[in-house]
Amino acid sequence: MIQCVWRGRARLGKGPLWCPEQGEAGRLLFVDILRRALHVHDFASGRTWGWSFEEACSWLVPRADGDGFIAGLASRLVHLRLDENGPRIVGDWVTPEEPGRGGLARLVDAELRQVDYSSGVTSETAVSPDGRTLYHSDRAAGVVYAFDLSPGGELTGKREHLRFHGAQGYPDGMTCDAEGGLWVAHWGGGRVSRFLPDGTLDETLILPASRVTSCAFGGPELDQLYITTAADGRDQEALAGSLFRVAPGVRGLAAPVLVA
Repeated sequence: MIQCVWRGRARLGKGPLWCPEQGEAGRLLFVDILRRALHVHDFASGRTWGWSFEEACSWLVPRADGDGFIAGLASRLVHLRLDENGPRIVGDWVTPEEPGRGGLARLVDAELRQVDYSSGVTSETAVSPDGRTLYHSDRAAGVVYAFDLSPGGELTGKREHLRFHGAQGYPDGMTCDAEGGLWVAHWGGGRVSRFLPDGTLDETLILPASRVTSCAFGGPELDQLYITTAADGRDQEALAGSLFRVAPGVRGLAAPVLVA
């Protein structure tokens, strides 16, 4: 059963990230890009709270050294620390000379390098359990691409993996489970779907909100799928912008970390 665990009406909820070391049993972080906010959902208490940024924040990645996160702001990447008093920026980490749009970039030696271009809005990536395949969506084109991923982080062999049509909406954020299934949020389609590694549709979860934006596994056993949505342009949907949770019967993978 899909549960609504927060009815906060995020205008553009995004970037769900499970942090097992926070709180009593772990916490989920997620952002509201259009409201320039960071939210925290506590697993043990079920409570959700948040703070505002001076500019939009799109995502966070934990640092491998445990010293907070690298956060993607509208104008730059920053080193961010988070405690009970909220987020604190402790300096710029990367300031791109020309921030890119509509593409996929790679961080190499604290430098952003564009590695792929797209026709429009792109979203989060997901990596297969064996680390050999990276998935990336081009929402405007309605396509999820797959790349061969080398141990050194190089991408080759770009190919169309999934194409969305009609009532399916458009592919947005995604995550892989430990069995290799790819869970994709359907922007405008009101669902999250699981696809097998060969692209076959395996399961569909229907949400009471049409603009489904992303998903990530969490919970102490990584067996809970958290789903973010967007309320922007959806005033008629009572649960648009809410955070949802479901136990899909498979476990996820630990969040990747960034070597700072």
